[in-house]
Amino acid sequence: MNENKKQNPAKLFWVVILLIILYAVLDVIAQSLPPHYSPISQAESDLAVGQFGFIMTLNFLNRGVLSLVFIFAFLRTLDLTGVARSRFRTGTYLLGAWAVGAIFLAIFPTDVPATPVSWHGAIHIVVALITFIGGAFGAFAISWKLGKNHEFEGLKPIALPLSIIAVIFLVIEFGLHFVSPGLGALISGLTERVFLGSVLLWIGIVSAYLATHVCQTKVTPNQASE
Repeated sequence: MNENKKQNPAKLFWVVILLIILYAVLDVIAQSLPPHYSPISQAESDLAVGQFGFIMTLNFLNRGVLSLVFIFAFLRTLDLTGVARSRFRTGTYLLGAWAVGAIFLAIFPTDVPATPVSWHGAIHIVVALITFIGGAFGAFAISWKLGKNHEFEGLKPIALPLSIIAVIFLVIEFGLHFVSPGLGALISGLTERVFLGSVLLWIGIVSAYLATHVCQTKVTPNQASE
């Protein structure tokens, strides 16, 4: 088998997409089970607390793994197209914080509302803040650079607006608590889920585009038949 074909990251991007689908399925399952936390007012992290909390804990790990696989596949794609990794260094580092942070969120569970803040709950809050910033601005940093290479020009008009949506909902998620604490507490679960969904959708769309429009074009017919 040709070495270039073995290094083609298209299959890794499809793995990422499958893991995103799994994430959505597990999230729905965790939400539907007792103690039936509110998806509108309570954070997704609350789903990791309780009898069936292990499902959300596994999903945090899933989010961390799929994000790390995405970063690895993205860097492989840069190598494949001859684009310098340094051009996307800031974005990949920020996404790395998002990925590793998700794993730490699984290790340090949160405190549900109306309970005292524990040491692991305090760590969870700090890690969540770093993770969210990394996800939103990592997606934005990568999207902003995409148009500078002709291989990725078709992706930027899709990726950039979605990354901006992620940044907007990140600001809403944290800023609303200062501007209007009552409203922030009322819809914090909803804004958080829209934010998380926008980042994961960004990862999924970028993965699908790179797998079908970039990686495949780097495999010649002779390589594909081997």
